[in-house]
Amino acid sequence: MKRLLCGVPSLLIACFGLLASSASQADIRIGVVLSMTGAGASIGLPEQNAVQLWPTEMAGHKVSVTLINDASDPSTAARSVSRLVNEDKVDIIVGSSLTPTSLAMVPVAAQAGTAMISLATGAAIVEPMDERRRWAFRLGPSEKFSTDLVADDVKRRKGATIGVIALSSAYGDGFLKAMEASVASRGLKIAGVERYNVTDQSVTAQIAKLALLNPDAIYIAAAGTAGALPQIELANRGYTGRVYQTGGVANPDFLRVAGKSAEGMFITVLPLLVAEQLKANDPLRVSTEAFVRIYEGKHGAGTRSAFAAAAYDTYRLIENAATIALRKGQPGTETFRVALRDGLEQTRDLRNTTLHFAFSETNHSGLDHRSQVLAVVKGGKWTLVD
Repeated sequence: MKRLLCGVPSLLIACFGLLASSASQADIRIGVVLSMTGAGASIGLPEQNAVQLWPTEMAGHKVSVTLINDASDPSTAARSVSRLVNEDKVDIIVGSSLTPTSLAMVPVAAQAGTAMISLATGAAIVEPMDERRRWAFRLGPSEKFSTDLVADDVKRRKGATIGVIALSSAYGDGFLKAMEASVASRGLKIAGVERYNVTDQSVTAQIAKLALLNPDAIYIAAAGTAGALPQIELANRGYTGRVYQTGGVANPDFLRVAGKSAEGMFITVLPLLVAEQLKANDPLRVSTEAFVRIYEGKHGAGTRSAFAAAAYDTYRLIENAATIALRKGQPGTETFRVALRDGLEQTRDLRNTTLHFAFSETNHSGLDHRSQVLAVVKGGKWTLVD
């Protein structure tokens, strides 16, 4: 088994492969598209690290992985899928890191009859179910699990209003829509909504407008280090209500950029980030701690990432589906690709290293409410909220 690193400038991509000594031995081909540069780099790089930890064999077959950087650009993501299915002849696709890039990939993957597993959270990737989306699966926790946790916490603290500032993107749209439903079902109200772009250098005006409304809490719907901008501005203005963020900022880079402004910030995250703080009888305690030892043993203390965990567990999900698919066809054939899609859809309560996965014909969102817990930043670290 050897590793290959290559680049194709015209597509702004970088490829990383786990290749057997000859092409004939690289039986199961997996194409991976991640946002390793650009706005999503703080998400895509940990995912890349996790992919490089994947085993080199699956269901008794050797594995070939082609990893492409979409540079956080939807057009590049779509072109990358075309290359993977037409040139690399992959059996399945993993990616992308972000909702906009994943959405761009869906029609291309569907046209090729190749299943894709997105690592992003956007519900629009898999909903509503149609002929295109039947080829798409999603591992990111549903927006609803985050917004429900936040709304419940606000109500528990006798709050009544929530202000929202969200990215002007499919990611922000998804969380805003989910929050509207969460507050409505709990008798709460959204005090106001502000939007900003991932390339913006300031959100002073937006935060000023929200602050004037004096909401009991503010919810920031952003991914990666882009979530630090409103966090810093709220701290500078001396906002005293609770500030909540999505799991899209759950990485060391965000904490580094946000600095002291993140102290006391609440966030909905995968249990992995607080693995050692889970109850002793939690079924995920042992497996999450094991992943932390593997990942941080390779990349250093404190580098654990929810994004890395999801990417790491994708291997096990594909392996489970491949075991089913191999009964019907061989890698490299249309029969095998279709059977892989069907195998993913037939997955029921598969406990992985850090997550539980379950799909059905009508549900291609793999995670349930167990995928999210509420944490707070204390001393620059994620701390589980009881």
